[in-house]
Amino acid sequence: MCCASCGTEEADHIKLKKCTACYLVRYCSVKCQRNHRPKHKKECKKRADELRDEILFKQPESSHEGDCPICCLPLSIDCDKSNLMPCCSKTICNGCDRANQIREFEGKLLRKCPFCRTATPESQEEADRIQMKRVGVNDPVAIRLMGFKRQEKEDYDVAFEYYTKAAGLGDVNAHFNLSFMYHEGKGVGKDKKKMWHHLEEAAIAGHTLARHYLGCLENRDGRMDRAVKHWIIAANLGDDGSLETLKDAFGEGLVSKEDFAAALRAHQAAVDATKSPQREAAELAREELEKIKLQREREVVAGNLSL
Repeated sequence: MCCASCGTEEADHIKLKKCTACYLVRYCSVKCQRNHRPKHKKECKKRADELRDEILFKQPESSHEGDCPICCLPLSIDCDKSNLMPCCSKTICNGCDRANQIREFEGKLLRKCPFCRTATPESQEEADRIQMKRVGVNDPVAIRLMGFKRQEKEDYDVAFEYYTKAAGLGDVNAHFNLSFMYHEGKGVGKDKKKMWHHLEEAAIAGHTLARHYLGCLENRDGRMDRAVKHWIIAANLGDDGSLETLKDAFGEGLVSKEDFAAALRAHQAAVDATKSPQREAAELAREELEKIKLQREREVVAGNLSL
């Protein structure tokens, strides 16, 4: 092996370092790397893009939601089927949450977090103190939620700072939120390149909505082959929207029968993996509660109209 610029061979006292973008060539010094840059730039960018695509289009093992820490089953990508515990920043499936509530009700116990057993906050002020405590110990989920609160109050500059910190600590949803801030230019100047970067980072980590949006953007720019790859990956993780988009593309002859059939099977498998008798019972209870709420709202409206 030798330096791509000056030809110096590697020896015990001379260590060559790889180009960190493409890993194709080696250099003996920073000076040689800079001198060789004009000749290497085109080849480097091409290989760097290829390496990025290898990472981008690799099928994640699971969605960014991960598993419920109690029953250890994959969490549904439907946020209505799980709850985030502010005391420990753990996302608990509705099945485990409901089972814990039944246990506490039958035993006349105090309401506590089903994971860390911290008592449920009795006021919003107490809940805010708990969240700030989590922020203080660099909990990425708590930091991202704080950013969301600031965003809701249109304090975009502070929200951007929170999201950036949370993303740096590995929070996938923070990357997703940052992509929209760069797209809309809120809290930061509009930057298409950074918008794509954060959307890709979220997609790589299994964020199905980010993956679906990437497919839509690629389709808008005329790169249907890349769009289909994104939608297939998202559908394989259980995303209904991407599966419907693939269905339309299949009808237009843009997706092969084999690829669409494989996506259908993988989508069903991903959805089935999130099911359990405990979760199904919780879903039935939630639907019944929604029906009761809707009926009460109708009764209130009817009462107001009669007046």
